[in-house]
Amino acid sequence: MRKILVVGAGQSGLQLALGLQSHGYEVTLMSNRTADEIRSGRVMSTQCMFHTALQHERDLQLNFWESQAPRIEGLGVSVAAPGSFDPGPSQRAIDWVGKLDGYAQSVDQRVKMAGWMETFVQRGGQLVIHGVAVGDLDYFSRAYDLVLVSAGKGELVSMFGRDASRSPYSTPQRALAVSYVHGLGPRPEHPEFDAVRCNLVPGVGELFVMPTLTTSGRADILFWEGIPGGPLDAFAGVKDPAEHLALTLALMEKFTPWEYARATKAELTDAGGTLAGRYAPTVRNPIGRLPGGGLVLGVADVVVANDPITGQGSNSASKCAAAYLAAILEHEDKPFDEMWMQSAFDRYWNTAQHVTKWTNAMLAPPPEHILNLIGAAGQLQPVADRFANAFNDPADFENFFYDPEKTGAYLASVAGA
Repeated sequence: MRKILVVGAGQSGLQLALGLQSHGYEVTLMSNRTADEIRSGRVMSTQCMFHTALQHERDLQLNFWESQAPRIEGLGVSVAAPGSFDPGPSQRAIDWVGKLDGYAQSVDQRVKMAGWMETFVQRGGQLVIHGVAVGDLDYFSRAYDLVLVSAGKGELVSMFGRDASRSPYSTPQRALAVSYVHGLGPRPEHPEFDAVRCNLVPGVGELFVMPTLTTSGRADILFWEGIPGGPLDAFAGVKDPAEHLALTLALMEKFTPWEYARATKAELTDAGGTLAGRYAPTVRNPIGRLPGGGLVLGVADVVVANDPITGQGSNSASKCAAAYLAAILEHEDKPFDEMWMQSAFDRYWNTAQHVTKWTNAMLAPPPEHILNLIGAAGQLQPVADRFANAFNDPADFENFFYDPEKTGAYLASVAGA
């Protein structure tokens, strides 16, 4: 039986560990926190997983919360009108919602990771609670056929060098602030179904609102992405959760009053329901070299860390875990050497490259043809629907998003039809 070590208990690490376990591999999982510590701790992320990523969980029968989590059936975009922030519809230059072909869902990672970790142990997996340094990994790695590093922060990431050719940004492009709340009302434009709402405030940043399942049941996530140095870049010194929410709501009242109108009764789900920070989007070389000469393979955001502006983090983690699981199973009993590691990453990059290209494009001021596309989606429902479904398959943006001629031809074809 082949022995595999997975370091890090997030979406990708746990999905991989449970997938390998189900195929008879002897898996050791290392986490710096217990399931109870994760469940009772601070929120770790925002997450909205679209159909393909959810299907990877279903394929492994890990979709434990599918019947409980809200079904997200649409994705909507609102763009604030320049220089006016009143609640009326006229203060939105653009406002539309596209319908998803397959519903999306969000489950608080405190719920999911704690539950998956307990399942891994119940199924006979070895769980080691230990914060891992490079020196520890050098020692542990000799006992395993393959070491996978899925802990996306801290010292271990330093083993994976930055790929400058795939990393156009060297500094954070957004200041991030998250609040999990109860008491948010529905969007009046579509009270009969749930949607992720993307609110764009040109020159200022973005507000994302999404329904989720958290430790206390149904909730919503309020997520500000602020351009560094701008008015939304205001959370760095805020430690008190109540102050964090108050600031979130005050910024909503000023910049997205149509969203604030349904948030007047919002209150935090729990004392751990806020998060703030920033990081530079970075693609790294996938193979890490240990001091003793061993090799480890980086997983998901260890090697491809995109800004969350396109909502792809947990989706990419799920897709990376699925790609690596398939590569491991196909390799059978051959050595997991450097060539295999590179090929496994290349398999994932075939998907991840589209996410990285799209995310980096969305961080920059939009060119005229993209503004035209987003505007046209308000008049042409097929455009809104296609844009929404490209969140599930970002490769489709190649066909209608980046190139002005392709965008123009696509819009002409839809308008003609």
